[in-house]
Amino acid sequence: MSPLDWIIVGLPLLAALAVGLYCRKYVRSVADFMSGGRMADRYLLAIAGGELQAGAVVFVALFEVIAHSGFTLTWWGWISAPVGLVVGISGFVIYRFRETRALTLAQFFELRYSKSFRLFTGFLGFFAGILNFGIIPAVGARCLAYFWGLPENLTLFSHTVPAYVLLMACFLSISLFVGLSGGLVTIIVINCLEGIVSQIFYLLIIAALLVTFDWSQIVTVLQARPPGHSFLNPFDSNSNKDFNVWYILMSLVIGVYSTMAWQNASGYQSAAHTPHEARMGNILGRWREFGKSAVGVLLGVCALTFLSHPHFAGQSAAVTAEVGRISDPKLQGQMLLPIAVSHLLPVGIKGALCAVFLMAVFGGDATHLHSWGGIFIQDVLVPLRRKPFAPRQHLLALRLSMIGVALFAFLFGALYRQVDYIVMWWSVTGAIYVGGVGAAIIGGLYWKKGTTAGAWVALCTGSTLAVSGIIARQLDAHFPLNGTQISFVAVLVAVSLYIAVSLLTHKEDFNMDRLLHRGAYALTPEPSGQTVAAPKRQVWLSRLIGIDENFTRGDKWIAGVLLGWSLLLFGTFVIGSAWNYFSPWPPAVWASFWHLVGIGFPILFAVIIGVWFTWGGILDLRRFFARLAAQQINDLDDGTVRDHRNLDER
Repeated sequence: MSPLDWIIVGLPLLAALAVGLYCRKYVRSVADFMSGGRMADRYLLAIAGGELQAGAVVFVALFEVIAHSGFTLTWWGWISAPVGLVVGISGFVIYRFRETRALTLAQFFELRYSKSFRLFTGFLGFFAGILNFGIIPAVGARCLAYFWGLPENLTLFSHTVPAYVLLMACFLSISLFVGLSGGLVTIIVINCLEGIVSQIFYLLIIAALLVTFDWSQIVTVLQARPPGHSFLNPFDSNSNKDFNVWYILMSLVIGVYSTMAWQNASGYQSAAHTPHEARMGNILGRWREFGKSAVGVLLGVCALTFLSHPHFAGQSAAVTAEVGRISDPKLQGQMLLPIAVSHLLPVGIKGALCAVFLMAVFGGDATHLHSWGGIFIQDVLVPLRRKPFAPRQHLLALRLSMIGVALFAFLFGALYRQVDYIVMWWSVTGAIYVGGVGAAIIGGLYWKKGTTAGAWVALCTGSTLAVSGIIARQLDAHFPLNGTQISFVAVLVAVSLYIAVSLLTHKEDFNMDRLLHRGAYALTPEPSGQTVAAPKRQVWLSRLIGIDENFTRGDKWIAGVLLGWSLLLFGTFVIGSAWNYFSPWPPAVWASFWHLVGIGFPILFAVIIGVWFTWGGILDLRRFFARLAAQQINDLDDGTVRDHRNLDER
C-alpha cells in the first residue's frame, strides 16, 4: 500500500469519529436509539441499508461463489427476479410490520401472540444472530490483513498473536464507538454517507479494471473449464457443486418465506417515516444492488484472470507464494481472490477499494452490534421486568448489551474453526431462527386464524432441524446436505406445521385492525406524521403487483421500470433456455452475451444510480435531521406491550 492509499483509507475512520460525535445530540429517547425516531425516508433507508452488503466479508463471500460458478449462477438467478420484485413492490410483510409500530420483530410477536413467545423468539433470535455475526469480524479482518500484506502472526508484548485478531479488536472497537455514540441515528447517517462515497469509488474501480484487463483475456480464462463445470454456459455447469440451479430455487423459497425475518438490521425495519417510505426504501434498495453488483462481479472475474492468464503470470506468482504461506487449506481458498485483488489494482484505486471495505466494516459491524444488542434488551430483558426502565437506564442497558455482543464476536471469531462456505454458514445459522419464525411472521400479519400454538410448533421444529444440521456439519464435513438444503427442509416443515396446528387450535379470529391500526384503531395522524391516503380505483395490474393509492406518479415509474427490467431478464432466461435446448449457443455467443448483460448493463446502472442516489441521499439526510430536531419525545414509546397494545397507545 502506497502513502496515497493509506491517506484514502484513513478518511473513513476520521469521518466515522466525527459523525459519531455530531449525532449524539439527536438521541433523546429509546425510539431514537433503536429506530432513529422513525424519521427516515426512502433514499436514506436504501443507501444505508445497502451498506450492510458492502463489507469485506460480503465481497469475500461473493468471490467464493464466483470462483465456483462464474456467470452461470446469474443466469439461474433470473428465475427469481419477478418474484422478488413483486414482493418488494407490494411491501410484503414490510408494510404491515411498519403499521404495527413495533420497534423489534419480537415486540410484534407479543402484540400478535403472547409475551412468552416474544421472550423465546427474542432469545432465539439473539442467539442465532450472534452466531451468524460471529464469523463476520474475523473474515473481514483476515481479508484486510492479507489485502494489506501483513504477516500471518505478529508479536505483541513477547507473545505471538494472529494479525487478524489484532485487526478484529481494532475494527470492533471503532464499530462499537459508532453504535454507542448515537444508536441507529449515528449508524444510519454514517452508512448513508459511506454509501454515497462508495458509489463514487465503485466507478473509479470499474474504470481501472476496464483499463487493466481486456475482455478477451477474461474469456480465455473463463472458457478453460472441464465439461460440466462451465463458468459461461449455465447448461454445462451441472457438475458445479453447491452453487447451481437448485441452490437458486431453494434460495428463492427461503427468501420469500424469510422476508424481514432476519434481524441483523432490525432498526432499519422500523425506522421509516411511514409504511410507504419503508416499502419504497426496499424498492430503491433493489435498484442500488444492480449498480453495486458490477464492481463485485468485475473484481471476481478479473481476479480469476489475473491468477490464470499467461499475460499476468509474473505478477500472479507473488499471489501464489503469499497464499502458500497460509497454514489453513480452507482459508487459502477463501483468501485467494482477495489477495489477488490486492495485487492487481493500481495505486490509489487499491486505497479506494480498501476504503470501501473499511467503511462497510465500521457501518456493518455497528449495525449488527446495535441489532443483536438491542434485541437482547428489548425482547428478553424488558418483557421480564415488572418495573419499566427509566429512559436513561434503558439507554445504558442497550449500550452495555452492545458491548457484550462485541466481546462475544471477538472471542468467537478468534476461536471458531470455519468448515463451510460463508454464505452456507449464514444460511444455516439464520435458519436457527428464520426456519420457524417466518411462518409466525407471515401468518401473524396476514392470517387472522393463525394461533400462538401454531407459531410455537413451527418455531421449535424449524429451529431444531437447523441446529441439528449445524452439529452434523461440524461432526462430519461430508454430511450430504449443505447449509441451504438444511434451511429449505426446515422451512417446508415449519410452514406445514404452522397451518395444521393453527387450524386444529383456532377458536376465534384475531383482531387484525387493532394490530395494524386500521378502522376504529387508526391513528390519524400517526405519531410519526403519517396520514391515511384517500382510496383510489386501481387497475388490475396495479392491484396484482401491489401498487396502491400511496404510490405517486414518480413512485409508479420507479417500481414499473424495475419490474419491467426484471421481467426482461426473466424473459431472456425463458427464451434463452428454450433456444439452448434445441440449438445450444457456442462459447463465443455466451462470451458476448455476458460481456453485455453481465458487465455492460451493470456498469451503466452503476453510473446512473451513482448520480441519482447521491442527490436523493443528501436531501433525505437534511430532512432526517430536521425531523429529529423538531420531534416531540414520548418516553412511553420504548417497546413495552400491555394487553396486545403498545404502551404509548394505551
